[in-house]
Order: sequence, then C-alpha cells, then structure tokens
Amino acid sequence: MPSQGKFKRQLSLLDLTFIGFGAIFGSGWLFAASHVGSLAGPAGILSWVIGGFAILLLGLVYCELGAAIPRAGGVVRYPVYSHGPLIGYLIGFITLIAYSSLIAIEVEAARQYAAAWLPGLTQKGSSLPTVTGWFVQFGILCIFFLLNYFSVKTFAKSNTIVTIFKFFVPALTIIVLLTQLKTANFSIHGFAPSGSFGIESAISTGGVIFAYLGLTPIVSVASEAKKPQRTIPIALILSVVLSTLVYVLLQMAFLGSVPTHMLTEGWSGIDKKFSLPFKDIASVLGLGWLTYFIVSDAIISPSGTGNIYMSTTPRIVYGWARSGTLFKIFGKVDEKSGIPRPAVWLSFLLAIFWTLPFPSWDTLISVVSAALILSYAFAPISAAAFRRNARDLPRPFYLKGMAILGPISFIVASLIVYWSGWQTISWLLGSQIVMLIIYLFFKKFVPTKTVNFAQQIKSSLWLVFYYAAMILISYLGLFGGTEILKQPWDLIMIVSVSLITYYWGSYSALPKAIFDDDDVETTELVKASKDVAYNVKMKG
Repeated sequence: MPSQGKFKRQLSLLDLTFIGFGAIFGSGWLFAASHVGSLAGPAGILSWVIGGFAILLLGLVYCELGAAIPRAGGVVRYPVYSHGPLIGYLIGFITLIAYSSLIAIEVEAARQYAAAWLPGLTQKGSSLPTVTGWFVQFGILCIFFLLNYFSVKTFAKSNTIVTIFKFFVPALTIIVLLTQLKTANFSIHGFAPSGSFGIESAISTGGVIFAYLGLTPIVSVASEAKKPQRTIPIALILSVVLSTLVYVLLQMAFLGSVPTHMLTEGWSGIDKKFSLPFKDIASVLGLGWLTYFIVSDAIISPSGTGNIYMSTTPRIVYGWARSGTLFKIFGKVDEKSGIPRPAVWLSFLLAIFWTLPFPSWDTLISVVSAALILSYAFAPISAAAFRRNARDLPRPFYLKGMAILGPISFIVASLIVYWSGWQTISWLLGSQIVMLIIYLFFKKFVPTKTVNFAQQIKSSLWLVFYYAAMILISYLGLFGGTEILKQPWDLIMIVSVSLITYYWGSYSALPKAIFDDDDVETTELVKASKDVAYNVKMKG
C-alpha cells in the first residue's frame, strides 16, 4: 500500500489572487449583462453592487476561517469541525454538485462562443452541442484533467497566464464601449423599469451571483498556500473588490452602448436580441476587430475558470472524504505530486456526466448559483460556533464585528437563495432532505467515533428547520411560487427565519470543536501557529 503523501505549500499571494479573480471572472461576464439588463434595466448596476457586497461579507468570514484553519476543501470541512459529520455530509453533497457542474458549464460556455467561428459545434437555432461540439468539450475537459493531475504548480502557472488575458479583454471592451455611451439609455424607460423585483431577480437568475461565486477556490487550496494566515485574507478581499469594479463597468458599458432605437419596446427581451451580449453589441456597432478579441476571450476565459474548478473540486471531494461520510479512497493524496488523485478522477467523471443531461450554459445556472451560495452561507454559522467551542484557536485574521456581520451575511445569502425561485429551491433543498433521510436510514454505517449519533442530530436540527422554512416561503412567495406571500412580508419572513437559524445553529454546535489534525496538511500549520503565538508574546 503506497504511503500517504502531503500537500505542498507552493502557491503565492499572486497565485491565490489570480485563482480568486480567475474563478470569479469566468463565463458570467460573457452572458450575464444582457440577462441582467432584460430583468432590471439600468438598475441592473445595483444588482452587481449588491451581489459584490454580499460576496464580500461572506468573504470576510472566510478570511477568518481560511487563515485560522487552512484546509483543502475547507468549505465542506468547517461545518464538520463545528457541528459534526451529518452537517458535513449534507453540505458536501450540495457543494460537490455545484462545483463539478460548474466545470461543465464553463466548458459549454466556451463551446457556445466558439460556435461563432465554428458553427458545426452547436445545433442550428439552439445552444445545444452537436456530436462534434460535445467531443470538443470532452477534449477540453481532458486537458483540464491532465493539468491538474500531475502538479499544482503547473495548474497555477497556466492559470496566471490565462487570467492576465482574461483581464485584458474585458478592460479593452469597457474602454471601447464607453466611447459609444448613450446617456438616454439610462432614463428612456426609467432607471428601474421592473422595480425591486427586477433587481432581486437579476441577482439570482440573471447570472450576477453566479458570476461572483469564486471565493471558495482560494480556501479550497489553503493547504497549498505559502503563509496562508496572511495571503488568504488579502487574496479574498482583492478578488472581490477587483471583480465588483470590473462587473459594474461592464454592465454600464453594455447598457449605454445599445442603440437607443432598439429599446422602443423597453429592456425586456434585450437578452434575446443580444444572446452573446458583448460579441453581438460589437457586431451591431461595426467593431469587427473587437468581436475577434471578445470571441477569443470567450473561449479562453470560461476554459480558465473551468480549469480552476477542476483543481478545486477534488479538494472539495477530499474534504468530504476526510469528514468520514464519503469513501476513504477519495481522501488519499499522492506522495510524490501532493495531488489528491482519486478525487481528481471523480471530479473529471462528474464534469463529463453533467454535459449530458444539462447541455447548455443557462440550463443549470439558477440551481448552481443557489447551491454555491448555500455552501457559502453556512460559513458564518461555523465561524460564530468556533467563537464558542474553539476559543483557543489561533486567529491570525480576527473579524471584528462578527456579532453583526455574521447574521447579516447569512440573511443576504438566504435572500439570494429565495430570489432563485420556487423551481430551483424545491429541487435543491428537496434533494437535501432526501439525503438526510438516507443518512438516517444507514445510521449504523455513519462515523460516530468522535461525535455520537444523538449529538449529530441535535447539532443539525436547525438545518432541517431552515430547509423546510425556505421551501415553504418559496412556495408561497413571488419568485415562481403561488404569490400568496406579498412583499415586504416575504422578505420579513426570510429575515426572521435566517435570524432564528443563525442563532440556533451557532448555539447548537458541538460542545467542543473537533479538528482532524494530521501531518498530511498541518505540519506547517502547526509551525505557523507557534510562530504567531511567539510573535504575539514577544510584542506583548
């Protein structure tokens, strides 16, 4: 039997920042602008600001968690440490669905844009792939697999090169389209033609929150980061601030450059006229040379993001396996390369699978967005729990104002999930309840060595309450529901349920946090923690 390998700390602050910005900046900018404009009009700019604010709040929480507990697949391991294996099992399942399908979605986005040059990749009159198109996607996935199978440094270097190009083309697009700005576009039908409903819908179903969801890749590779206590917080904040600025400018550029005569019937339906928004707008304006750059980036940009998620998804699989509720083989790390290779294989196979039942970019966007924001949402509850059951945990980055920022970030995340609509919530949260029933049915096989079964149930009841309440409110609400619950009562209900869940969840955590400290990941972490303690003592 081969000996267990260790993760290698090879990623610098620059690597981490490019991973974060590169993960956030994928296919979202290429598709979302016209969807946001159709739903919210010029007020879609506010959707990007709200989305950036929401992700920054959650990112600040991850700064504390990522710096204090740098673990591969941390997004699914923090709840295990704070609340036990059952919570980790549920969040691991929902996160694996979201991450592995994201690889497929990004590859599909690249194929859809590539069809502008190679029409044979996409069926006529639709966004579905031809047989040739599907095999092209498969070939790209194979390249991602090979890049991530052999060396984390190979992945990081390739990602940095791709991310530089990904930043150049949007910046060029912003500069050029702002020269075509028509100020009348921002008032011709009012700034917010669909009111708050349009702004809220754009965040979840227009692609805003999908576009922002790239923070956790930084946390997922924390075990391979140099000086993680310092580099992780800085990289997280830089990624969000930079992305928000670029997304807001892109939305302004799109809204302002649409020929005013094409808005006679309003903003609704603008996404049908500009299905590939920036490529189509460049064509309408006669900017053929810009179209060339945009299509090139539209192939490279999603591919770069897909490559990032082919790296981070195995860390999610690894983290889930380490919690004891997934097969142990996926918790193995190759000794020579420091890569969790069985987890890479599973991620690769799942990415291929998702291209079959969901063959286009917009097929899964609402589900993926809601799934990812849920995986983010529970971090504040774990962070609050650690303040109670892991008081001695070294916290190189200590988030001040957690008592306020924690519940606010959870409320914002819950609102985003609610805005994704009944169809998405019923499927997503319903599957979580089914997974809970399966866990209870096979209770004799679940890990109880560190946390007994009764304690696991006690520490998880808040999550069952949350899922059931969210399903009910969504069914009664305005976003695809029966519309019995009108505004602002639906929002008041979401806020109330979120606050109950947040405090219930943080107070029903394990009496003492349980960490899986071993030398696969923590040899350097222990040394770093001792160095921090020594420095604090010397300064004192």
